[in-house]
Amino acid sequence: METIYQGKTKDLLRDAEGNTYFHFKDDMTGTDGEFDPGANHVGLTVEGSGKANIEVSKYFFEKFEEKGIPTHYIDSNTDENLMQIKRATVFGQGLEVICRFVAVGSFIRRYGLYIESGTKIPDYVEFTLKDDDREDPLVNEDALVLLGVLEEGEYDKIKQLTKDISNVIKEELASKGLELYDIKLEFGRLEGSDEIVLIDEVSGGNMRVFDGDYSVNPLEIGKYLA
Repeated sequence: METIYQGKTKDLLRDAEGNTYFHFKDDMTGTDGEFDPGANHVGLTVEGSGKANIEVSKYFFEKFEEKGIPTHYIDSNTDENLMQIKRATVFGQGLEVICRFVAVGSFIRRYGLYIESGTKIPDYVEFTLKDDDREDPLVNEDALVLLGVLEEGEYDKIKQLTKDISNVIKEELASKGLELYDIKLEFGRLEGSDEIVLIDEVSGGNMRVFDGDYSVNPLEIGKYLA
């Protein structure tokens, strides 16, 4: 297969028939050898992490398909860490959408004067621009339209999709005795269409999950779902 793009934790591939795939790698984002889902750089390599991430992504993408939630997912070959996807274009240079259920992490660093760490919050949605040099800045609806990243009305569509998707994940994890604190998602437009769909992956590396007071290792989430 031809490598179209090399990412931090996944490469984008294309086969001879023009089909597009993600290849999940064993690289993880973090700092000083410690995993951090919010980090902008690869911080460590853990054998088996690619397989763990594609297995969880497969699990959730198939849940979304059952519920009629639009995604770019087609199929997966977990033995080879390959996920076949529909081609899609990202918004601008990339847009990340975070849904928070518990006030932790950067939310507390910004708003700690007004809220205590660990406070439950109702599916609070934030948008950030993918921009490593500027630490993925927060951005509001007006700026996204002004900058040409989104068209009028798309912000609300993505926000609602984010809530729908995040609550499916939250409820599924809750059924396994786990609590979803927050999750980061990405969206795009299907190639040749205006349809907005969930893209990228939905794995332990994108979410903060707890089992009681214990922070679940992102590579262990699949064990709970099995």
